[in-house]
Amino acid sequence: MSNHSIAAAELAVPAIPAAPAALRSPSKLGSVIRVTSGNFIEMYDFFLFGFYAQQIAAAFFPAASDYAALMMTFATFGAGFFMRPLGAILLGSYVDRIGRRKGLVLTLGIMASGTALIAFVPGYASIGLLAPLLVLIGRLLQGFSAGVELGGVSVYLSEMATPGNKGFYVSWQSASQQVAVIFSAALGYGLNHAMHKDVIADWGWRIPFFIGCSIIPVVFYIRRSLQETEAFLARKTHPSFGQMMRTIGRNWPLVTAGAMLVVLTTVAFYMITVYTPTFGKSVLKLSTEDSLLVTLCVGASNFIWLPVMGALSDRIGRWPVMAACSALMAVTAYPALAWLVANPSLGHMLMVELWLSFLYASYNGATIVALTEIIPVQVRTTGFSLAYSLATALFGGLTPLLSTWLIEASGDKAAPGYWMAGAGLISLAATFLVYRGIVSERAARG
Repeated sequence: MSNHSIAAAELAVPAIPAAPAALRSPSKLGSVIRVTSGNFIEMYDFFLFGFYAQQIAAAFFPAASDYAALMMTFATFGAGFFMRPLGAILLGSYVDRIGRRKGLVLTLGIMASGTALIAFVPGYASIGLLAPLLVLIGRLLQGFSAGVELGGVSVYLSEMATPGNKGFYVSWQSASQQVAVIFSAALGYGLNHAMHKDVIADWGWRIPFFIGCSIIPVVFYIRRSLQETEAFLARKTHPSFGQMMRTIGRNWPLVTAGAMLVVLTTVAFYMITVYTPTFGKSVLKLSTEDSLLVTLCVGASNFIWLPVMGALSDRIGRWPVMAACSALMAVTAYPALAWLVANPSLGHMLMVELWLSFLYASYNGATIVALTEIIPVQVRTTGFSLAYSLATALFGGLTPLLSTWLIEASGDKAAPGYWMAGAGLISLAATFLVYRGIVSERAARG
């Protein structure tokens, strides 16, 4: 197979129908809603942890300075990501062996346990060191579950997609997360208008977490009605755990390349959603309402661009979209943030964040489906989840922590732009590795 075989195959993909036609079947639309509902809960809680980082720091991580408390909070946030590779291997192999439906129901149950633990645990003033320990356990449970949630949902959507529409269908995995961003930002905006800031700092910040807990039973009921994919049912045999690990080992270059592809997706997402409220309040000194409003607009922008660019990648191929957006991120991330910190205002922050949102959503819309296509089918969930989890654990999940540290260590308020630019360069290199020959023959066998 030539070095350009994958790119040629991608460019030959038939044009997709308009978005409404692609989801015209009620059963298809229902399946998309049912399978992505868990994504909503996962990202809803992740975003709340980032937005209320200062309140969580005060409640569970008392320290000599606000900076130290915030760093401990973001370290706890990041700790959950290091459980993702373990969840990817153990839960991913379960999904590949037992089925997509059963695995996704299991991950939702584990995720719900971690969310409830964070919502209800008393503060440090009440139970001492047990408080941060229980919060950490809750984050570890969430990370273990999330290790396969995104992969399981993405693979399910790719296997139920109509011909020529995989990019469009798989994009709804990420688009569903944006609904959580919009919902949580709108909820926080309402709370800030309805309650005094001292009340929110004391106990009001828990209200969104309680609301998340109340939604979980509904989501669990919805997801239980999922049907198994025809692609999984059609497989004659399902490999054992040992066989899957050997297959992953043989395809380790693909997993590594896949993780490199995801670096930009995960760094950009956590920068423009989870870290944005803290950046707006702590760095730019904007109001809480302004930071929430920007985050809400970012979620809406992501929601629009993800399916649009996923559909575009069905027409013109994955790699042109991925290469263009990763290159633009590498070139523009730092200058955009430098301009913002020199001219802080609501309007300027909105402009910069919407530009970064466009690059993130465009890249992600093509990349997630690409990852489902390069991993061998017999270990598709495990391989996808492991690649995504490694990138998130080593890069994306640490974004709030490293951004806070970079600003403090360098004195440059725009320093997180270097982190995003570096992520763009890594993913640009990975795009050419996958689609320009170095691992293309192995990818084609996936």
